[in-house]
Amino acid sequence: MSFGEIVTYVTGNWESILGAVSAVVAAASAIAALTPSESDNVIVGKIRKVVDLLALNVGNAKNQ
Repeated sequence: MSFGEIVTYVTGNWESILGAVSAVVAAASAIAALTPSESDNVIVGKIRKVVDLLALNVGNAKNQ
């Protein structure tokens, strides 16, 4: 799969991709909030870092 094909796929399906990523983050956040262990909070933090990186939330644009 070439870079052009990937870009075409993402631009054609961005709503579905955004919905899926949002659902994964929401579910992981809910699990982390409902369970008392710190290990799931670490996993959610890593997922959020990846999402921030993909969304180009770097530097001053990062969520606090």
